[in-house]
Amino acid sequence: MTVVIPSRKPVFVEETLTLPVGVVLLPGLFLMQQLHAYWRMAYIEAPRFPAVKKPFTELPALGDDRAALIVHRSRLSYLMLNRFPYNPGHMLAIPFREVVNLDDLNTAERADLMEIIVFGNQVLQAALKPDGINIGFNLGHAVSGGSIPHLHGHIVPRWDGDTNFMPVLGETRILPQALETTWEKLHAVAAQLAGKRKAKSGKRKRSKPSPR
Repeated sequence: MTVVIPSRKPVFVEETLTLPVGVVLLPGLFLMQQLHAYWRMAYIEAPRFPAVKKPFTELPALGDDRAALIVHRSRLSYLMLNRFPYNPGHMLAIPFREVVNLDDLNTAERADLMEIIVFGNQVLQAALKPDGINIGFNLGHAVSGGSIPHLHGHIVPRWDGDTNFMPVLGETRILPQALETTWEKLHAVAAQLAGKRKAKSGKRKRSKPSPR
């Protein structure tokens, strides 16, 4: 009879064994499968991030954007990687001033927050090239993400087929890249885009005719 068993090769293939009639080899009975995730050691040995009571106001005050996972700062708001991401590259757009609702922001803060959301979208498009991006706010305690009483918007990159059985059945999301590695990539792209913006703005100011 022919029985299909998993392969020991680290690829998604199957091997076929031909056994005598009446002999059944159960899948996985004699073969040990190993899952190699060497990058996890860096996570295990890394110092644990200290717990904070008000993360969205205390993290920017640390003075260490890498440790805080802050990707970019503007005058009134900032972009930060979500420590519990829906997908790799999931960022939060957060005003520096602690407010609960959108209408608590003043006019300048609203404009700055919207501008940094647009900038975050550009960073993700350039760095990760997703198939799409979800942008939105969770307002109030009755919705997911409303447990922190500090207004924040979500910028989530999406890819075709990124929803599978793992979060549905196993309540688990698989992230293919460490947060620190993702931060390095997004931070570098953000700095590059911000530099181009500044240079472009400087050119416009120089080309503007002086009033007579």
